[in-house]
Amino acid sequence: MKILHTSDWHLGQNFMGKSREDEHREFLVWLHKKVIEEDINVLIVAGDIFDINTPPNYALSLYYNFLKNLLRTNCKYIIITAGNHDSVSTLKAPKELLSLLNIHVIASGEENEIIEINLDGDLKGVVCAIPFLRDRVVRKLKIGERAKDKEISLTDGIKEYYNKSYNKAKDIIGDRDIPIIATGHLTTVGAKLSDSEREIYIGGKLHIDNEFLGEKFDYVALGHLHNNQAVGKNHIRYSGSPIPLSFSEAKSKKKVNIITFKRNIVIVKEIIIPISRKLKVIKGNLNSVISELEKIEDKSSWIEIKLDDENPSYSNSRIRDKAKELGLSILAIKIDKSSNALHSKKEAISLNELQPIDVFKRLLDVDEINDDKLRDELIKSFKIIVNEVEIA
Repeated sequence: MKILHTSDWHLGQNFMGKSREDEHREFLVWLHKKVIEEDINVLIVAGDIFDINTPPNYALSLYYNFLKNLLRTNCKYIIITAGNHDSVSTLKAPKELLSLLNIHVIASGEENEIIEINLDGDLKGVVCAIPFLRDRVVRKLKIGERAKDKEISLTDGIKEYYNKSYNKAKDIIGDRDIPIIATGHLTTVGAKLSDSEREIYIGGKLHIDNEFLGEKFDYVALGHLHNNQAVGKNHIRYSGSPIPLSFSEAKSKKKVNIITFKRNIVIVKEIIIPISRKLKVIKGNLNSVISELEKIEDKSSWIEIKLDDENPSYSNSRIRDKAKELGLSILAIKIDKSSNALHSKKEAISLNELQPIDVFKRLLDVDEINDDKLRDELIKSFKIIVNEVEIA
């Protein structure tokens, strides 16, 4: 049995006003070829297939055309689990139809779904297909619950869910030496985050570590974090996003994981994804930034400037003029707040560079909300509202 593990496609992402359609299309073409070249039996997509609850039509077309094309390969099982960005209703709508094609879509986690992998008439593996587990699935809401108690109940609820899934899988395989694979969409203890990931559970922090996951499952296919990484153990892994989703990921190598099982040994091979558009971050003053811009050969690159200069307003204008002359795209110029010039002049920042919580915090600053307790409560309430809007 050969498994390909990917996640966090974020189809339909609008990046600082720019569409990622071409990049995602090229990735899916590459992924289709890789499934054929590697003779993949099982494809696992561990959440965040789409970037928003109501993805644009082109994103839906990319998704369905990719699934259609996979049907002509030797990939017999396609397992898609929802992430925190995915709309349950969007993924769930074609669920029954896709199941007839052996495409398994797990949108909500309302039930423990176990998928048996049968190849050539034999049971080769069992997948505990676990999506992003929303609060209502794993814990009961308690009025006046403290943050610490919420953290504990969230962690306990998720662990209980995984234990139930594991026990159901164990009942299926009995004493046979057959691997049990789990999926997940969460942040584990010890994993490395980038700037593009937000808190996945509002007001609660998980305490799920590699010891808990590693003692039960032969491989854990995780999603949510955008950098490919193993977490403590070789068989507990994030695949990461296929394209850089923020400038903080500009230098990270994007990968998918290919997993094979030989007796009790799990072999994981990381495959580097070719990047069709580079994100570049340039730091420095006016002269050094212009010098770096002149060295860029790939004109399709998107660029972020972190400017540390005595006259940021003038330098900003000069840099943008130079980029236009060179045929380059600058998506953001961020002024170093330590610059002395910033005390007298403030540079406007585009809303495209900010998350909703960043805008809210700036409004609190404008309104001079300095009471720490009140500020924390307002921020916590705003995060809850944003989360509810995104899930709706």
